[in-house]
Amino acid sequence: MVTVTLQGTPVKTSGSLPETGSKAPAFTLTSADLGETNLESFSEKKLVLNIFPSIDTGVCAASVRRFNAEAGKRPESAVLCISADLPFAHSRFCGSEGLKDVHSASTFRNPEFGETYGVTLADGPLRGLLARAVVIIDKDGKVAYTELVPEIGQDPNFDAALEALDALT
Repeated sequence: MVTVTLQGTPVKTSGSLPETGSKAPAFTLTSADLGETNLESFSEKKLVLNIFPSIDTGVCAASVRRFNAEAGKRPESAVLCISADLPFAHSRFCGSEGLKDVHSASTFRNPEFGETYGVTLADGPLRGLLARAVVIIDKDGKVAYTELVPEIGQDPNFDAALEALDALT
């Protein structure tokens, strides 16, 4: 378990992010159209996993907007925005914002994603939701970068994540 904070109060996660250089753990999630999406769906791309508690919070929404803007500049990459929100919430948000360069995914049918990636919040008022994190996976399926944001209410380090993404061949 790793500890992050929510408004300064310690909160434990279910584990740790995958190690840089390791093979990215396989996953299946529910896409916005209620179908399935998985790691193999993005095998030809550099993949950013933008993981967060809920699309209906300001910081989470801002991260989806920012990664949407950046993904549009990087056609060799894909951004998968992951939370426990229902796919309808993701579709509503992306549709109302006009966001077309990110992919939405929900853990509602596949909560094991949070356990596998070590990001399920194990206690506190958001218990069961996902911590804020970024994982970048290269075209070979290896973890190239990770960040577990130490304070749930803070933005991830976009500059470091995008620098790591751009460094991949």
